[in-house]
Amino acid sequence: MMSFVVAVAGATGNVGQEMLRILEQRRFPITSLVPLATRESAAAGRKIKFRGEDLAVRDLATYDFAHTGFVFMSAGAATSREVSPRAAAQGCIVIDNSSAFRMDPEVPLIVPEINGDLLEQPEALHKRILPVANCSTIQLVMALKPLHDAARIKRIVVDTYQSASGGGRRLLGRLKQEADVADANLRALSNRAKETLERSGDKPIAFNAVPHIDVFLDDGRTKEEWKMEVESRKILGIDDLKICATCVRVPVMVGHAEAVHVEFERHLSVASATELLSSFPGVRVVNGSVSGAYATPLDCAGEDAVFVSRIRNDDSVPHGLSFWVVADNIRKGAALNAVQIAEALIARRVVTAS
Repeated sequence: MMSFVVAVAGATGNVGQEMLRILEQRRFPITSLVPLATRESAAAGRKIKFRGEDLAVRDLATYDFAHTGFVFMSAGAATSREVSPRAAAQGCIVIDNSSAFRMDPEVPLIVPEINGDLLEQPEALHKRILPVANCSTIQLVMALKPLHDAARIKRIVVDTYQSASGGGRRLLGRLKQEADVADANLRALSNRAKETLERSGDKPIAFNAVPHIDVFLDDGRTKEEWKMEVESRKILGIDDLKICATCVRVPVMVGHAEAVHVEFERHLSVASATELLSSFPGVRVVNGSVSGAYATPLDCAGEDAVFVSRIRNDDSVPHGLSFWVVADNIRKGAALNAVQIAEALIARRVVTAS
């Protein structure tokens, strides 16, 4: 069996830590694993545990990728733009969780259950860099793909409710801090929030809903909304897909939720949609008319699947359906999808052992 030297860049972060767990759980064929992080993390003598061993974190900036088969990059877009081309030039396959290369027309954007066959095309590894789509996009297209194949999508409106973990450890820490203040006194939270707003311009996240993820663009959208729209078109292969997104940060630790409204070209019944989604790899339907017959972010935390609930007719448009989609944004939305891309390359014998 093929086996590879594997590096995980950003091994001390949220996604990097989840990556290590998934590589171990899925028994990815690893000869040796190299945890990488910033110079500060490496210099501090940090160690991570993998398969029962304590491994020293090494400096990403100086690491030689010449004998490494895969590197899973979870170190941010700026770092990836600097490091990924160097790693690829040394023969390593880079699977990058940042936004750095997603919209490069020479690079496929892969969700293996949807378009994994693109990995077999000669040009797929032209740059030896394979980006992972945005977490909110991945769970959306997983739910859309089987329905589009059956009835052809005309238009999508999606509203997201995205957890604090999507903003990294800094935002998670802020949520916990604000919640601790609120636990003592909600009025104190309000006062603290005003102080925070005056200092930094940030809206409080605890007990709040903030329609602002990433930077604002000139047309009024946020970059997160733009990413969902353009990435969905690229993954589904529908260049003229009409899609409108509103992305909201909510005080949830892990798990993104999405309210999705789709207009199709032809009729698709709730029963047919439920059957199609239930049989699609990586999707789990939790649907019914009784209380509790739906999935929430807490239900999906630590799970591999994308959960679809509340499938119903949308009578505001011809041939409309509405449904609710939730998934663990750190797991399926980032780390798991990255590992699945590498597994698909191995299964299709696109790569050989280093």
